Amino acid sequence: MPINVTTQQSLSPEMKTFYNKNLIRLAKPALVHAQFGQKRVIPLLHGKEIEFRRFNPLGKSTVPLTEGVTPAGQTMAVTKLLSTLRQFGGYVESSDLLSQTAIDNTVLQATELLADQAGRSLDTVIRDVITAGTNVQYGDGSRRAMRSELVGGDSTAANNDYLTVDCIRRAVRYLKTQNARKINGDYVGIIHPDAAYDLMNDPKWVNVKTYSDPIGIYQGEIGRIEGVRFVESTEAKIFHAEDLSEDSRTLTVASINNKVVTLSETLTSDEVSAIIGRQVIIHGEWNRIAAATTTTLTLKNIPVVTIQANDIIYPGEAGSAGRDVYATLILGADAYGVTELEGEGLKMIIKQLGSGGTADPLNQRNTVAWKADMSCVRLVEPYMIRIETASTFESGSN
Repeated sequence: MPINVTTQQSLSPEMKTFYNKNLIRLAKPALVHAQFGQKRVIPLLHGKEIEFRRFNPLGKSTVPLTEGVTPAGQTMAVTKLLSTLRQFGGYVESSDLLSQTAIDNTVLQATELLADQAGRSLDTVIRDVITAGTNVQYGDGSRRAMRSELVGGDSTAANNDYLTVDCIRRAVRYLKTQNARKINGDYVGIIHPDAAYDLMNDPKWVNVKTYSDPIGIYQGEIGRIEGVRFVESTEAKIFHAEDLSEDSRTLTVASINNKVVTLSETLTSDEVSAIIGRQVIIHGEWNRIAAATTTTLTLKNIPVVTIQANDIIYPGEAGSAGRDVYATLILGADAYGVTELEGEGLKMIIKQLGSGGTADPLNQRNTVAWKADMSCVRLVEPYMIRIETASTFESGSN
């Protein structure tokens, strides 16, 4: 019985094409954030910049026409936005012995693992560009415009800033006032399963399984509410605050003098270096660490609130008391642009046994890799809004 070994002689062009298409096919379901952007292909030999175009709306025409007189025409104005391509990739290496003894096709297995990595990696690149947008709605809008004010986990349900239908209504109202066009008849929301759990409790929620017309369902779509179709992804942005020390998420105030807080704990030298510049919440007030020693923290601003001994110091990069904050994106058409992932966008590279030259004198190694040229740019800020809320759950950094 012949051994299934991937060699330079055995891997035909057809098999290379098969593996490459398989990589792209398996990676695409993870590219949730790429689905709704304006697409641009990646041209060869045209430099590193991709050009996106935004056509500016024409002004109103309210002056009556004069009979028999042709009015002056209008000129379309277009704004060009350039985005620089960046390259991403990853690979796995396997030995000749593994290839010769493994029961499974190691190239196919590697393709599946790399496709998952490529999809999640490129999706995160796009996500981070979009979620850096300038339009933010904190909860249902009743909170002060600060992430650190968002509450979760409170025993009194009314105190929690979870995602509700009121949050969605407010975001939809904003997009409408900006004349953001809908995508296939609705706006689109990208939501984390934790935030979706909170929203789906609303009686107005329509599950995707009950759609009267199931054609045209988006990859990952779970349902709709208030004119927004929601696509679920575990890669939807979570703002997570890291622990303040290796042994504890929080620290404790022993005493305070002006801006200098003396700690009940003792930090290590590495923890001192790591905490300088961090954001913290003390007695419900946000501040930043300007300097630190093993036993003290110097705040950037003099506290307005009265800080007392035994007050808890929480990490301040997320919500109240360090609670995870979830970003739910509500999008209109042409809010952002992404490069296409076909062709030169995402491809597979297989280096077979015997291709390493003097770097692999015994033909012991082969590699399977993916590489992608990626670009993403926000085109029209008012066509997207980010709702930030706490959740019933906390999944941590993603």
